[in-house]
Amino acid sequence: MNFRTILILGALTAFGPLAIDFYLPAFPAMALAFGTDEKHVQLTLAAYFLGLSIGQLAYGPVADRFGRRIPLLAGVGLFTLASLACAYAPNLEWLIGARFVQALGGCAGMVISRAVVSDKCDAVGSAKVYSQLMLVMGLAPILAPMLGGLLVNTTGWQSIFLVLSGFSALAALAVALGLPESLPAHMPRQPLTGALRQYGRLLSDRVYLGHALTGGIAIAGMFSYIAGSPFVFIKLYGIPAEHFGWLFGTNAAGFILVAQVNARLLAKRGPAFLLARAVWVYLTAGLALLAVSALHPEHLWPLLIPLFICISSLGCILPNASACAMNGQGARAGSASALLGCLQFTVAAGAAALVGVLHDGSAVPMAMVISLCGLLVVSAAMLTRRLQNARALAQAQV
Repeated sequence: MNFRTILILGALTAFGPLAIDFYLPAFPAMALAFGTDEKHVQLTLAAYFLGLSIGQLAYGPVADRFGRRIPLLAGVGLFTLASLACAYAPNLEWLIGARFVQALGGCAGMVISRAVVSDKCDAVGSAKVYSQLMLVMGLAPILAPMLGGLLVNTTGWQSIFLVLSGFSALAALAVALGLPESLPAHMPRQPLTGALRQYGRLLSDRVYLGHALTGGIAIAGMFSYIAGSPFVFIKLYGIPAEHFGWLFGTNAAGFILVAQVNARLLAKRGPAFLLARAVWVYLTAGLALLAVSALHPEHLWPLLIPLFICISSLGCILPNASACAMNGQGARAGSASALLGCLQFTVAAGAAALVGVLHDGSAVPMAMVISLCGLLVVSAAMLTRRLQNARALAQAQV
């Protein structure tokens, strides 16, 4: 896969982190503007997760039936319009609704990017491309909070959504001019009437489902951090909004670095092998984070060390879990990608909401949800590994 295609796919995959990370420093300003508190502003984040979950299920069958380009361009266009609606939201309820619609458009890039990679690569090749996409999309959580904090303090929170609208318009142009159709012409096109049956077959595939849940629960831990970090960093420890991006970006840099190391390790070890080891790092760091947060440290740095390790380990978990789930999906790659994303962000929406429900004025709720996700990730990964080995043994005996 050439660099131009990877760059375009990276930009499309970045819609998710951009639309989330970019406006995190604006939570206090938005709460003030709408006369509410940050707990209610977090509903805009939950609405976005919900939109991602629902929207992906629609794009998968459509992409398998009509190809990748048409639904991709439609989704990016919807994201552009919804971003404008967010910028001019007159109240919080309007903003929550616009964020939901924004997610319905933005998830097209996430679903179809994975399908394009699956169209062109095998399991190891897919894992390498996903790791490279982590490098491209990883710039978003490094740069977005920094720029978001700057925009909030200079031109107001509305300018964040205007910038998102401009970015998505440029992405649509790049797709139109530089991303050819990847669904092979000889590949049978899946009818839309069979979409539910296709999803039913995928849900009955325990190996696919196990890998999907492993990645989904790991993402839930990451979004628990995303939902809780504005309060922990800005309110609890007094980090200025314009400096929030530096802390956020440091964790994102660790995520990128591990993703690139993962790409190199794939030359010697398969994605399933690396995944089975990385989940234990995630769990260990999550439990350490919970232990430290329960002590209510006076300074922030004791929390930052296990948090950094936890987020960095996702650079190995996410590309390998996605590659294992998408391996061999063929003509139903769009549906497999859609269900993968739906499962991931449904769990993520629940985890983000749980951080808000458990809010007690400390870092414990965020750490508690992250460590719980670590326990579930290890359980799902180990069970799936056993199922995969049993399937391979059964096939070898036939």
